Amino acid sequence: MHKQPNILLAIADDLAWPHLSAYGCRWVATPAADRVAREGVLFTNGYTAAPTCTASRAALLTGRYPWQLEEGCQLWGLLPSKYEVYPDLLEAAGYFIGMTYKGWGPGSIEASGRTRNPAGPAFNSRTCKPLTTCMSTNDYPANFADFLDQKPDGRPFCFWYGAKEPHRAYDQGSGLRHGKRLADVDVPAYLPDCDEVRSDFLDYALEVERFDRDLGAMLELLDRRGELDDTIVVVTGDNGCPFPRAKATLYQHGCHVPLAVRWGRNLPAGRTVTDFVSFIDIAPTLLEAAGVDAAPLQATGRSFLDVLRSPREGRVDPARCFVQTGRERHAYCRPHNLGNPMRALVTDDWLYIRNFTPDRLIGDVDPSPTQAWIESRRDAPDMARYHALCFGPRPAEELYVAANGPDCTRNVAGEAEHADALQDCRRRLERLLREQGDPRILGRGWFFECVPYYTKPGPGRIEGFPPIEQRHYQRGNLPPGEPLPPVNAADAFAVWS
Repeated sequence: MHKQPNILLAIADDLAWPHLSAYGCRWVATPAADRVAREGVLFTNGYTAAPTCTASRAALLTGRYPWQLEEGCQLWGLLPSKYEVYPDLLEAAGYFIGMTYKGWGPGSIEASGRTRNPAGPAFNSRTCKPLTTCMSTNDYPANFADFLDQKPDGRPFCFWYGAKEPHRAYDQGSGLRHGKRLADVDVPAYLPDCDEVRSDFLDYALEVERFDRDLGAMLELLDRRGELDDTIVVVTGDNGCPFPRAKATLYQHGCHVPLAVRWGRNLPAGRTVTDFVSFIDIAPTLLEAAGVDAAPLQATGRSFLDVLRSPREGRVDPARCFVQTGRERHAYCRPHNLGNPMRALVTDDWLYIRNFTPDRLIGDVDPSPTQAWIESRRDAPDMARYHALCFGPRPAEELYVAANGPDCTRNVAGEAEHADALQDCRRRLERLLREQGDPRILGRGWFFECVPYYTKPGPGRIEGFPPIEQRHYQRGNLPPGEPLPPVNAADAFAVWS
């Protein structure tokens, strides 16, 4: 039997695809992630399955789409214990497993029927003084060192490095104070290009660099211990950057995430690959590399170990030509905690988004200087376009041409010349969702509206949090503003039996 590899998964919180220097970003320096890419494989089409933490991490752990995980589809939900996760399977096969800071979540582990976080036992005792007061005091490398010190000799390990960074809040102006330059920032077309927005991105960049700096310390630690080349290192982010029209959306800056993988001499190094890889593919890949049976996952994703081991660049596997993404509820920002349910199909040529509730406004936006700048000037003629793009209602269907760039500001769904492409994407996505048993496409989407949300509204959020025992769902097409009929949450779960 081949030697089982160690596994180090480094997942940043809210890190979008363009923002590693390995991808050419000028205003973020990520030498550690760049090293993983340079000495391994850099993917240009890595995608989370959902643009929201809990659902994204659930998909990564289980190899299944969030809409196949019952309550696992939403933020502040739960991940039912009947769904296997790859760390547990590795542990059963002899691996020593652990995590630091943010694993699966946020949500209720207890209500999930689990005794610990699905990412593994926590190693969080070491603390540090961070660069800014908004960064985590978790000493990630020191906690990783504790984990390695406790690992029994001869056992492979699987460790989840779940950084807080670059999740908000930020120390406003910290990027500028630490020497970053406004002129270097590339402002996406859906946001106003002004100093306030540029400075906000620089604060975000400083947090990305904290994540990368601690990743570098972990790589050096493995190097000193002689274990780096025997370790599969995966670097990614759970969803897009925390800016309007990015995080919590199905646009490119919401679901397109960085992905780099290193495994010493086991992978031909220095390659850039364009194959589409989803978070649901990661668990099957790690299990195959470890020689552990992935069948208990009943994964929808499939291993891309063959792509990693191939000497080729560009498109290695022609079948990896698309991914799916989707979202249900995110932040608590509407009466009855209703969401913006959407599903999307991403290909080389198109991004197609289906919005199941086009009557609902967008409210899932992290508070930020950028958000405040747009909101405070919403009535100004030069700001109306940005306000509509970031906070306005979404049509039932959106179609974006990939060749127009990743900013996704021109919806061509209503243009006659793209009618055939629209119909093809619509049919293709619906067929896939039906095959996957998505309740939303099968007419039972009310399930996602009534499952528990295990937190209360934060400051500035809509009040009226319904009790855990009672949820609400939308039966048919109710007129806007009509109270939703109550239903016991247990009734909703019957759709899965």
